[in-house]
Amino acid sequence: MMKIIQPLKKRAASLKHELTALHYAYRHPDTGRLPKILIAVTLAYALSPIDLIPDFIPVLGYLDDIIIIPLLITASIKSIPPRVLEECRSEADINPISLKKNWKSATVIIIFWIVILFAIVQSFL
Repeated sequence: MMKIIQPLKKRAASLKHELTALHYAYRHPDTGRLPKILIAVTLAYALSPIDLIPDFIPVLGYLDDIIIIPLLITASIKSIPPRVLEECRSEADINPISLKKNWKSATVIIIFWIVILFAIVQSFL
């Protein structure tokens, strides 16, 4: 069991570091508009206290934690110029910050589910 937990803890720490680097990249003047949009979506989704796919749904509930968030982080990283990414990773090493849960992004997810539920109800009427 310990053999499984240790690599997961290491991967989680790595993802947290990358999120901090993305935060700095978002604020960097040499990061383009499209990468900033992708970074904003990534940070909002990763920091939302409410998942798009709730964890209580078997298997699918953990899909975002295992697949969606790492894919968003990877796509964001690939969109950033390499020089900027290196600067931001260094900044994340020197000045790690605690990124807090974002209730604004949670509101967007709640609205999304309300719209979906409304559409389902309307289709049965």
